[in-house]
Amino acid sequence: MLHRETRRWDGADRGLDGDGAVDRVPGRRHERPSATWWWRLALFLWRTLRGEWEGIVADPLRRLRRRGLPGLSLAFLAAFGVIFFHAVAQHRTGATVVRLLGGVYADLPLWLALLRTPVSLYVPALDLPVWAGITQLFLAFALAELVLGRARTLAISYATTLAGTLMVRVMLAIGPGGLGIGLPPQVGQVLDTGPSAAVVGLFTYISVVRRAPIVFTLTGGSMVWESIAVPNLAGREHLIAVGTAIAMALVHERRNRDRRRRRPRHEPMPPVVSGPVPARPVMPPGRPSLLA
Repeated sequence: MLHRETRRWDGADRGLDGDGAVDRVPGRRHERPSATWWWRLALFLWRTLRGEWEGIVADPLRRLRRRGLPGLSLAFLAAFGVIFFHAVAQHRTGATVVRLLGGVYADLPLWLALLRTPVSLYVPALDLPVWAGITQLFLAFALAELVLGRARTLAISYATTLAGTLMVRVMLAIGPGGLGIGLPPQVGQVLDTGPSAAVVGLFTYISVVRRAPIVFTLTGGSMVWESIAVPNLAGREHLIAVGTAIAMALVHERRNRDRRRRRPRHEPMPPVVSGPVPARPVMPPGRPSLLA
């Protein structure tokens, strides 16, 4: 409709032409979707960082302040264990002792490999820097001990390491070229030690349980990139550790959800009946009262 005073169509005031089509002239109204998208992204990142800071840093620090250094006893024990075995392995006799106690090979009998696996967590790998590995080991075990507890920390670290050890045997049984995951028989003689699989598994488990996508990307994502860039035995074991930790975390979350559903709700209180209070019966004189 044409206005008498402005001599313009109604659509001109709303960014439309006379036929009702959208006016394509750029303006502030057309920039709102882009601004809204950036604002939503910034809000999502802020909430993610705040939640991750609370679950990965703030809450463990509060628990550490409440428990003190005894709350990190498992982390100190793991770090000192790696330092001890590294120092012993520097001598010829010590290296032989360390190899007999914690040296795991894929061509060993299964019972012997299972017996040496707990000790192999503290035997540093030969191709990795020891002190950098000790720092990662201490951080992983300290965070897991504060967040998960000692029993679950030991269970996850052992399960992820054992999963890698057993899957290597499966890959050797498949053989080279089998489905792209088989390994040649020479890999069975490679020394398979070190706490790297346990460290990756602990970080992955904590990131899933605490909803920490940044930590998960830095751990699981880096392991995927490592397995692609350097396709060796350690990279495959790290991928297996990541998958095992994710499965264990999802099972734990499912059990917690089912436990909350099965928890009985509080029974409602009986309704309060309003009305006069019944009078106390009066006993005749001379008789003892049972209510006295």
